[in-house]
Amino acid sequence: MFTEREVSAVLGLSSRRLHTYLRAGCLAPARGDDGKLRFSFQDLVLLRKAEGLRDQRIAPQRVRHALRRLREALPGDVPVTGVQLSAEGRHVVVSDGQTRWQPASGQVVFDFEPSQPPVGEPAPITDLRKARIPAATQPSVPDAAPTLVAREHYERGCTLEDTAPHDAINAYRAALALDARHADSHVNLGRLLHESGNPNAALVHYRAALDARPGDATACFNLGVALEDLGVTSAAISAYETAIASEPKNADAHYNLARLFEQSGKPELAIRHLLLYRQLTRKPKR
Repeated sequence: MFTEREVSAVLGLSSRRLHTYLRAGCLAPARGDDGKLRFSFQDLVLLRKAEGLRDQRIAPQRVRHALRRLREALPGDVPVTGVQLSAEGRHVVVSDGQTRWQPASGQVVFDFEPSQPPVGEPAPITDLRKARIPAATQPSVPDAAPTLVAREHYERGCTLEDTAPHDAINAYRAALALDARHADSHVNLGRLLHESGNPNAALVHYRAALDARPGDATACFNLGVALEDLGVTSAAISAYETAIASEPKNADAHYNLARLFEQSGKPELAIRHLLLYRQLTRKPKR
């Protein structure tokens, strides 16, 4: 649980604005033995979503009204962290992955056009990272040929991912058949397998990448996501910590660690990583 001061420090939110959300009924903090308010991690997530909507020029009163109605409408077993918010025109739209609706009116919204990405949130925990070759060195897609060296198969896989992911998988496998320790091929093959719903197979390749290139930040981060998906929290924490040791500015790893530490009953560590996440994602002042 977080104090008002900690919430303000983590989110860069003034006490006055925080109390505006409280008066609007958007939050449901508890009170500690000392009578002071204590905020949950879900409260922090909701506030970050709210501030993201304000950044999209949604009127503050409209944001507060939508969030209050959202909190009232969600079943008790569905946390606010389980839905995404986006700004469409002047309206707030909620998505649970299957249905989209406007919380202010309860009206269902149909997807006639691609929706805008959710606002006020970091990348989802399942947003895996790709090991990419520099764009300047990526070749046009060559004809498949047995004489291609492992790196050329890998580069071919990179060019095929967006248009032909199955062929990209085959290209990465061809690279690994020639060089079983080609770390980037392991990372990208693992990610494609992971995204297709097979985190166990992905683990094999993430770990092979780390065996070939210990401490690789991308492999460590993706390993953490896979372990989370499999419910192995302690190992996921260790993987994210290794990713940060190799890449201290990995904002997504800091956020995922904050959430896992909060779930594990370690609020001090959660606050520390939330603060680091905020510092890394803060927009420079103009």
